[in-house]
Amino acid sequence: MSETVVLERDDVRRKLQRIAHEIVEANPEPDGLAIVGIHTRGAVLARRLHALLTDLVGADAPIGDIDISFYRDDVGAKSPASQPVVHASHIDFDLAGRTVVLVDDVLFTGRTVRAAVDALFDYGRPQRVQLAVLCDRGHRELPIRPDYVGKNLPTAHGQRVNVRLEEVDGVDQVTISESQAAEVIA
Repeated sequence: MSETVVLERDDVRRKLQRIAHEIVEANPEPDGLAIVGIHTRGAVLARRLHALLTDLVGADAPIGDIDISFYRDDVGAKSPASQPVVHASHIDFDLAGRTVVLVDDVLFTGRTVRAAVDALFDYGRPQRVQLAVLCDRGHRELPIRPDYVGKNLPTAHGQRVNVRLEEVDGVDQVTISESQAAEVIA
């Protein structure tokens, strides 16, 4: 499977730094912020953003992570072999009155974000929810738009965006590849 590298390690770092600055600019009251990452790579990116935000404003916003496995609308539609791995969620702070920045790696159809918002509201009612994504590849099926985007990646439906992060995959890199189904057809 051929892959085209679109972001290297330094690119990922710069994108996250820019997102952190945009979050600070859009939220002049850093005490009201909370960061919540969507498992798995969104949670890793959330920890990185949290560190950058702490350095920028000196305030230590609460950070959490959320698993959306049971909130997905396709959880029973896939084969048992392709069912998601369930992770524990960690939101150990009150969401009321906070602006929660929900963090994910790739925004595609919007279904993951919809599931994350549903899961988040089971923990409380934030004043506002904002969305930060490393990559937005388009092809939305739901009316969801990110507030902060590292990189817009126009893709075809038959392509796949692969986000690899040091903490999970041993390397920071974003690639675009053809899906296996597309390769079989070609």
